[in-house]
This record gives sequence, C-alpha cells and structure tokens, in this order.
Amino acid sequence: MAKGVAGQGVAEALNEAPLGRFHLRVLLTAGTGFFTDAYDLFIIGVAMALLKEEYHPSVFVIGLVGSTALIAALVGATIFGRIADIFGRRAIYGLEATLMAVAAVGSALSPNLVWLIAWRFVLGVGIGGDYPVSAVIMSEYSNRKDRGRLVSMVFSMQALGLVTGPLVALIILAAGVPHDIAWRLMLGLGALPALAIIYLRRRLPESPRYMSQVQGRDAEAAVALRTYTREELTAATRASSGSRSRLSLRQLVTTPRYLMLLAGTAGSWFLLDYTFYGNSISSPLVLKSLAPHAGLIEDTALTLLVFSLFALPGYVVAFINIDRIGHRRLQFIGFAVMAMAFLAIGVIPKITHEVLPFVVIFGVSYFFTEFGPNTTTFVLPAELYPVAARTTAHGISAGTGKVGAFVGTFTFPLVLSVLGLSGVMLIAAFTACLGFLVTFLLPEPSGRTLEEASQGERSAVEPAMEPISA
Repeated sequence: MAKGVAGQGVAEALNEAPLGRFHLRVLLTAGTGFFTDAYDLFIIGVAMALLKEEYHPSVFVIGLVGSTALIAALVGATIFGRIADIFGRRAIYGLEATLMAVAAVGSALSPNLVWLIAWRFVLGVGIGGDYPVSAVIMSEYSNRKDRGRLVSMVFSMQALGLVTGPLVALIILAAGVPHDIAWRLMLGLGALPALAIIYLRRRLPESPRYMSQVQGRDAEAAVALRTYTREELTAATRASSGSRSRLSLRQLVTTPRYLMLLAGTAGSWFLLDYTFYGNSISSPLVLKSLAPHAGLIEDTALTLLVFSLFALPGYVVAFINIDRIGHRRLQFIGFAVMAMAFLAIGVIPKITHEVLPFVVIFGVSYFFTEFGPNTTTFVLPAELYPVAARTTAHGISAGTGKVGAFVGTFTFPLVLSVLGLSGVMLIAAFTACLGFLVTFLLPEPSGRTLEEASQGERSAVEPAMEPISA
C-alpha cells in the first residue's frame, strides 16, 4: 500500500510507542460505548420476564422483543462501517451513541410491544455502528506489542455492562418497584452512559493512520497525532503529502484473500454469537428451566452470580494474556472448551436438574467464551484488513455475528421448549466445534505491526507466536 514518508512516520510512531495517557483516553472513549452496548443488549433478558406478565405475548413476539436489536445491529454495523471507510472514522463517532440514547428513552416510553420493538430496532442500529468504529479506532491508535490487549480491553467493558444489567434489575425489583414500571426503568437507564460519552467521542480526532494512508494528509496526520498525544510521540513530525489509497467494496468482496478472511472473521463471529446471545439473553429462561419454582429475583440473582464469577474474570484474563498467547490461538482454546462444557451438560444424565453442577459447568463455558472467541472475534477483524477497508470488513463481520445472535435469541425459547435444556446445549456444542474449524481460515496477527498484519506480511517475532497452523 503506497504512502508517503510521513505516513510511515505516523504508523511507526504508533507501532512502537510505549503505553501512554493517550491510549487510556482512546480506551475510555471507545470502551464506555461498549459498556452501553452490553447493558442495552442484555437487560432485555430480565425485562422480557416482566413484559410477559404484563402483555402475555406469544413465543414469536417475545422472540422479536429479545432479538430485534440484534438484527438491526447488522444494518448499523454494515452501513456505519462502510461510511467510516469512505468519510473517516470521526464522521460518525458519536452519532451512534446519540441513536442509542434516544432509542433507550423511546423504549422506556413505549406504549405497547409494537413501539418497543420499533425502538429496539433503532437501538440496534446504533449498537451495530459502534462495533466497527470503536474497535478500529482503538486498533489504529495502538502499538504493535499491546494492540490485542488494548482492543480487547475496549471489548471487556462489555463485561461491566453484562454484570450491571442484572444488578440494576435486582436493585429495582428488590426495591418493590411495580413490574409495569420496573422494565421501563431498566431500559431507560441505558440512555445515561450513552449521553455521557457523546462529548468524549466528538473530541477525538480523526485516526492518524486513516488520514495519512487513505486520505494522503500525512502532514496533518502528524500534527493531529502530536496534538492529541501531547508530545508523547515525536517520530511523526514533518513531511509532504503522501499517496491516497482506497479499496472499494467490490474489491473487498471479490479478492480471494479478503474473501477467505471474511469467511473466517464473519463466520466465527456468527457461530459464537449464535451460542453466546442465545444463552445470555435467555439466561433467565435457562435458569427457570433449571429451577422452575424459583422467583424472578432468585433467577436474576443467579444470573448475576454466573456472570460475576465466570464471565467477568474471563474478560480480564483474556486482555491480560491475549498478546502473549496469540489472538487466533486464544480463539481456538475458547471454542474447544466451550464445546466440551456444552457437551457435558447435554450428555451427563440429570445434570440439568442439579443446580450446583449445572451452574459450575455452565459457568466454565461462560469463562472460556470470554477468554476466547467473544473477545477475539472483536479483535481480529480490527487487525487483518487494510486501513482503507478496515471498518467495512469489521462491520460485515460484526453484522454477520449479530445475525447469528438474532437467530440464537429468536429461536432459543422455542428450541428450549421443544428439546429441553440438554438439547439446546448439544446444539451449542456443535456450533462451538464449527467455530473451532472456521478459525483455521485466519492468520495469527500477534507480534506483527498493524500494517504487516493487514498486508499478510510476516514479522520477525511471528514464528514464536504461531505454533498452531492450518
């Protein structure tokens, strides 16, 4: 990919920069959005139990309430991802948070389920748009050594949203708030973090890599980098304008190398989200199937316990170790253990009727979902594509993942009622095995600069990072 001397200087300065305050600022700006995404997506699982009491919807309608935001995320991820490659990352950064804030309030004020489904669609468009831009912004500001850690730390903010949702629900329910008001509070509170980050996002400058390598604005990229990092980097200083580089959508989807990468990043994300969102959003239904006589507060508390003891540590262990283990290798590990855990639940007699062993094994599957593909499917598309198509490809991958999430969430209640908990877990085990196989389509980007990883080049440290090969 042709670029000017300053473009090289900007990339080299970022690739070799030690961790600094500017990394933390980007991390906070991108990560807070992911907290909001997770809260909004997963709080609907608890709210659905209350909606069923108030409206007595059919299984089809309750499936739509839980999954509409996910299919809408496909729209947001693909559209916003493409716009960010054409007009720049900053062109939409903050717009998606505005959509989330407005839609959260609209959801809380919905007079009926039709309006709720409509507002959840708008919410999903905003959430989908947040995926590619947040991931790529962090990736393009990261250095070579810590890129996986930084991008996965953005994603790990999902863990806080995952835990905060049931915690907020538990507080509201324990306070005795009437159920017809409680679900509105749960959904409406999602607007608060979204509103809080709009200001931060609008202050973030355009990605220096995008400015230099796509727009050919090398000198401006160097100035923006120095200004934003407050002189922490000095390698990118002066040069004349460089060459512009563009990659059309047609080129992306017709080039064999990119097609194989898309099959790997989008395919593994689809398979992961089918299982993860089906289990997570429908976790109250799973636990109700396990303990049918427990009340809503007990089910919500058990959901919070599983998320806190297993999912949250998985995110933390993932971002601490991802660069040491390798990004692709971590995905292999996660899918493998997930498959074994789901298989154990599906085949061990009577385990679905025993709370403690079920929760432990189900919790292990959650840990390795986070310490594995739920993190890596977010990280890998932000590394493996060239800067001119990076948010487009990440958006396609994330959108495809949310199609899997939609299918899993929409069909989960029906499959659970027909096949029971054991049958659901056997399907999840098969899906995790497919995810393991699809991962072979991807290269290992750990240890490479972003430019090497996206161009398929090998770095001097790569052989030590990738003993597993396809």
